[in-house]
Amino acid sequence: MKNNALVRVFAVLFGLVSIYQLSYTFVVADIENRANKHAIESVSENTDDYLELRENKRVEFLDSVADRKVLGYTSYADAKTKELNRGLDLKGGINVILQISVKDILIGLSENSKNIVFNQALEDADLLQKESDEAYIESFFRAFESIRGSTKLGSPDIFANRSLSEEINFELSESEVQSILRRKIDESIVSAFEVLRKRIDKFGVSQPNIQRLGSTGRILVELPGAKDVDRIQNLLQSTAQLEFWETFKNTELSSFLFQANQVATEIVAQENEATAQSVEEVEEDTESEIDALLEEVTQSNDTIPESVNPILDAFRGTGAEGGPVLGYFDTGQVEKIDSYFNDPRIRRLLPAPLRYVRFAWGLPSEDGTSELFALRSNRDNIAPLSGGVVVDAMQSYDQVGNISVSMQMDARGARIWESMTGKAFEQQSFIAIVLDDIVYSAPGVTSGPISGGRSEISGNFTLNEAIDLANVLRAGKLPASAEIIQSEVVGPSLGKEAIQAGVISFCIALLFVLVWMVFYYGRAGLYADIALVLNLLFIFGVLAGLGAVLTLPGIAGIVLTIGISVDANVLIFERVREELKKGKGLRKSVADGFNNALSSILDANITTGLTALILFVFGTGPIKGFATTLLIGIATSLFTAIFITRIFINNRNNKGKSVSFFTRTTKDLFSKVAIGFLGLRKRTYLISSLILITCISSLFLQGLNQGVDFVGGRSYIVRFEKPVNAIEITNLMSNELGSAEAKTFGGTNQLKITTNYKVDVEGLAVDQEIQEIMYQVLIPYLPQEMSYAEFVPGSDEKQFGILSSIKVGPTIADDIKKNSFLAVFGSLVVVFLYILLRFRRWQFSLGAVAAVFHDVLIVLGIFSLTYKFMPFSMEINQAFIAAILTVIGYSLNDTVVVFDRVREYVREHSKLGFYETVNKALNSTLSRTLNTSLTTLIVLLAIFVFGGESIRGFMFALIVGVIVGTYSSVFIATPVMYDTQKKGAIELVRKERSEKEI
Repeated sequence: MKNNALVRVFAVLFGLVSIYQLSYTFVVADIENRANKHAIESVSENTDDYLELRENKRVEFLDSVADRKVLGYTSYADAKTKELNRGLDLKGGINVILQISVKDILIGLSENSKNIVFNQALEDADLLQKESDEAYIESFFRAFESIRGSTKLGSPDIFANRSLSEEINFELSESEVQSILRRKIDESIVSAFEVLRKRIDKFGVSQPNIQRLGSTGRILVELPGAKDVDRIQNLLQSTAQLEFWETFKNTELSSFLFQANQVATEIVAQENEATAQSVEEVEEDTESEIDALLEEVTQSNDTIPESVNPILDAFRGTGAEGGPVLGYFDTGQVEKIDSYFNDPRIRRLLPAPLRYVRFAWGLPSEDGTSELFALRSNRDNIAPLSGGVVVDAMQSYDQVGNISVSMQMDARGARIWESMTGKAFEQQSFIAIVLDDIVYSAPGVTSGPISGGRSEISGNFTLNEAIDLANVLRAGKLPASAEIIQSEVVGPSLGKEAIQAGVISFCIALLFVLVWMVFYYGRAGLYADIALVLNLLFIFGVLAGLGAVLTLPGIAGIVLTIGISVDANVLIFERVREELKKGKGLRKSVADGFNNALSSILDANITTGLTALILFVFGTGPIKGFATTLLIGIATSLFTAIFITRIFINNRNNKGKSVSFFTRTTKDLFSKVAIGFLGLRKRTYLISSLILITCISSLFLQGLNQGVDFVGGRSYIVRFEKPVNAIEITNLMSNELGSAEAKTFGGTNQLKITTNYKVDVEGLAVDQEIQEIMYQVLIPYLPQEMSYAEFVPGSDEKQFGILSSIKVGPTIADDIKKNSFLAVFGSLVVVFLYILLRFRRWQFSLGAVAAVFHDVLIVLGIFSLTYKFMPFSMEINQAFIAAILTVIGYSLNDTVVVFDRVREYVREHSKLGFYETVNKALNSTLSRTLNTSLTTLIVLLAIFVFGGESIRGFMFALIVGVIVGTYSSVFIATPVMYDTQKKGAIELVRKERSEKEI
């Protein structure tokens, strides 16, 4: 091999760089271990709130050593930014996909247009979005075009308004306006991205990841190690719509409240009368149901107070006379009171000066009441002063020592603020500070106009709430509402268990492969082992250097890379053994073996790489991590197998020493095998047909167990102190949530609970509602005195309760399903074209694709047949699609090696018939096929048994795929190729032979 020295230098430098990149990870691990030890020694378990106190001690320790030099070239703070990133499944944390509302942006750009066509187009676009995965703006354009008539987007009452007048006017064509709007939407989403990035940076989470997902208006946020889930979700979704409003005094609305109560009383009476009348009608038609209906009506009427004063009876106190608080109401009555005040029949009672009054509520207090305020709104409902003028904000304390948030406004805001406070001082009125439609405070002004733009928000804040609010105001408000349409929360303790499981499976798989290679190939196997270990160093070094995220599927990808690396060495060593049997010398056999194996190695790895690349493009989260490690592993394994192994072998040859490529046990293994594979093809066709018919029938009749990735919903992993009955929990949950399923997940004391309760409803309120229902239902099965706060994800040492959760909205579930289909279909097309290009005959492509279809259908069928009784989760989700694509890559890997040998034998054995040539080629690859399949299977079995429950279904799909893929490459792909081109076999032989002579 030429350029030996260059390869050595590159390998040494590559190794040193990898060690350097990984050194940061070891520095961080060492310091954090010392921090944990310090925290445990400082705070006893007998101390109240010891977990929180330990965390504080841990943070204090890390802060104290953050800037100290370590090993002379780094510090903890520096190393933390460069360590090997761990994903949520290994570290715990939260992963969310936020949908920025393009509809809100359009409404804002139109300045809240009242145009009927515009607003109808928005409603129609909402409907179109349920049936399409196109961008919302495109749905809006389609909807507007279908109903616009003579109305134009550039109409003055739509987008040719004051704020857009410099860019949009009535003379522009629809396509020109659409182009401007697309740009404006993109700018708004970029703005939202920047706002979220600033909020996350200020939150203090290490190694955050935030990225836009194409042009969909979706933003991915990954926060490994984050623990306060509710706080983070609030931080991400808060629009920070800060407004300052003048308020009415309660004395100005007292008469209105009494009049409103009178009308509300009449409304309730009319509703009761209508209900009674409907009962009478039903009574006449179905006498058998009279008693039941009357009982329901009686119960309904019992809930209405005798006096029927809907508004006044809800009062729990009045505000100080002349103050901004109209009254205190039960928090549970807020929604009902709002419905009365927004009823047109009641709003008609408002006199002209109060016509545009806007009712707003304060924060709920601990005694279960909420304050009601009346804001001096206007026709456009636009506040005199908004939060856009805030240039700085910070957590502080007010004059009496309560936690507050102080703000500094810009010059324009300062002028308006001075005017507002001057007016409030003169009239002895109040200014309400409203954040996201909630009144935080409504102070009066007692010392004259406030100049300089300095103001303060006070309220019932906790310290964290005040810090977060200051960060949000400083970062800026979102240009539109943001909803979490997909989320994954993993508790830290589950992450630690995943690391332990991943390390165990990795070590077992590696140990087996290292021993097997030496057992089968002797000294050459030892050199392959050295190259394999070096390959692993390179993979981890590249991951750390690129800042890639290591996930549990990523570890699986690395372990699978072991099999790929071994496959390349197996191909080389088998070819060297063949050359030795031909009587060639060792040096010549090694040279020819490496050269002859190169074509098969490249073809096999390129096909696997293509499927991994497709998986990287279409996958998200942990699955992208799997694809990343697989792609890196393919590249590094090619380098180590082809170059590093050969350097060791050549060095030994140059010293005049021999290199063994077999042991006594394996020397003549498979050497005399002569199986007539093609003669068995009718039987294998029949066997495969029966299996496929069974699988396809099951797919149609029984279907697949689709996970929340594909159907939407919420899924929780809950661990109990003692074993629980999954069927019993399913029944209890279904009673409360309508539809729920509990399955044993790992041990008998751990369940995976899935529900589609309110799957169409977004927001934190629903998430909290479901968790609270789960907590109430599961209290009898949880450890005694476990609180709700301990039940939901939280501390590092959490052992019971919710360990992880996943939420997927129905819209993104449809998108995931479509992308998964495209990924599988796209991989088949790409591979068909590659093999056609590489072998230049469609029969080869047809055989390969037929084998892949065969393998995919069988894997799907086995999952359909067995998911109801298997003791582990067999959901069809993104991880399963990753497994399918990996199966496709592996099957093609095997098939391409066989086809490459067929092509070679056609050239070398042109005197033989095509039937004999194909059989001979198949027999010659048997040792390689069984060797690679065996090592890969052992690797996968190690991960399946020891790798953790969360990837067990993923591994099972790969195990089935490897077995079926090995079978199909020999008994499906090759026979199909033979049967479709045997008539042209003579032409093929002549063509290949003439090419060889040329």
